Amino acid sequence: MQIAAQIIGFLAALVLLTAFGMLVQRRMTALIHLFAWQGLFLSISTAVVGFMAGQRHLYISSLLTLSLKVILLPYILHVLVRRLRIHREIETVVNVPLTMLIGVALVIFSYHLTAPVRELSTLVTRSVLPIALATVLIGLLMMITRRHAVTQIIGFLAMENGLFFAATSATYGMPLVVELGVALDVLIAAFIFGIFFFHIHTSFDSLNVEQMARLKEGD
Repeated sequence: MQIAAQIIGFLAALVLLTAFGMLVQRRMTALIHLFAWQGLFLSISTAVVGFMAGQRHLYISSLLTLSLKVILLPYILHVLVRRLRIHREIETVVNVPLTMLIGVALVIFSYHLTAPVRELSTLVTRSVLPIALATVLIGLLMMITRRHAVTQIIGFLAMENGLFFAATSATYGMPLVVELGVALDVLIAAFIFGIFFFHIHTSFDSLNVEQMARLKEGD
């Protein structure tokens, strides 16, 4: 049990590390790779929690996360980037050092906010909860500080990773039917976003949300 808790803590640190990596990454391909690595760490952590808590449905959740967030979604994002010919550096609203400082502040805030929950919880995974919340907030920060629509979607997917991580660590997972429904919704959303972005790029030759806002103001 103690070894499993240490493994989960180590995987949680890797999830948070990949979240910071995505926050400061400037290349689109590397950003997708980091998202896939985060999904892999999340998948392994889910399997370890399932083994430790004796929750067999978490094994299915782990395989679902592996197939969806490590293989399928990164593949869809790679195809989207290749079709839209997005290879340049990602533009940010604020500079990288300031973004990192905000990210660190969000981690500290997450630990402060979840302190009462960690004190009352008897679960072995209670120490992972602030990292899960920090992952959600960093994903939100990524959506706010990026100007490219595709990177904002990756930030949204990173937020979903954090929410799933929080559910796994706080309650040993959601009911399987709920997890299957959420996974299907995320997959459908990825396809819709892909089609939507392709049509926007065809019409405006850009996915920069700032440029699209200027077009709206011009109208």
